[in-house]
Amino acid sequence: MKASCIWEHNGEDTLLYAEEYVGAFTRGESLEIALCKMEHEILSYSAWLGKMEKEEIEPVVVQEKKSELEIKDADSDVLFLSEEDTLTMEKYVELRDLALKSAADFFKMYEMIPDKNASVFPIRKTFYGQVPRTAEEMYLHTKNVNNYYFGEIGIDVDNDGTIFDCRKRGFEKLESTLDFLNGRLQEGSYGEMWSVRKLLRRFIWHDRIHAKAMWRMAKKTFEGNEIEDVFFFG
Repeated sequence: MKASCIWEHNGEDTLLYAEEYVGAFTRGESLEIALCKMEHEILSYSAWLGKMEKEEIEPVVVQEKKSELEIKDADSDVLFLSEEDTLTMEKYVELRDLALKSAADFFKMYEMIPDKNASVFPIRKTFYGQVPRTAEEMYLHTKNVNNYYFGEIGIDVDNDGTIFDCRKRGFEKLESTLDFLNGRLQEGSYGEMWSVRKLLRRFIWHDRIHAKAMWRMAKKTFEGNEIEDVFFFG
C-alpha cells in the first residue's frame, strides 16, 4: 500500500508527513531516515484509532517544501496542496472529532503522570526557547498554542480550561462563522499560509510531538510505574 507523504526540509533535516493519516509524521537527519520510520508511525497511528493496516506500507513523496526554518526542532510552515481544498461537513466533523480525541487522549496521559514537575530529561534550548521537560511544561506548551492556531485563521479564542475544553470552544466559534467549510485559506503570521484543514492537521501533529516526548520521559523518569501508552507509540 502506497502512503502519500509531504517532505519538508532544511538541507537534509527532514519532517515527513503522512497525508492520509492526518497529523502522523516522522523526523530524521535525512529523507531516507524519515522514510524508514514512516511505516511504524502509520501502524502506531492506526492502532491509536483502533484500526489495523494489513498491507505493507510504502511511503511515497508527493510534495516537497524547502524551508528556512529549524526543521530539526520541528519548526514548520508547510501547507499541503490538499489543505487548500474546501471541506464537506462530513469531512470537517471527522477531522474535528479526531483533533478533539487527540486533545482528550493527551490530557489523559498527562493526568496519569505521578509527578508532573519531575523529569530526567536534560535542559535543551531551541528556536522557541527551552524545550519542555516535565509533564506540566509539555502540557501547558501543547495546550497554549490554541489561541495562536485559531488566530491564524481569524478566530479569536483563549487558552482557558483544559486542552480539550479550549480546543472545543475554538471549534464551536469557528463553526459559528459562515465560511468555515470554504477552508478560510489565508495568510497568517510571518507570511505563513493557513486553512481549516491545516489547522486540524497542526493540532494533531503538535499533540503527537509532545505526547511522544511525554511518554518517553515518563518511561525513563518513573521506571516501575505503568503509564498507559495512550497513543500506541510503542
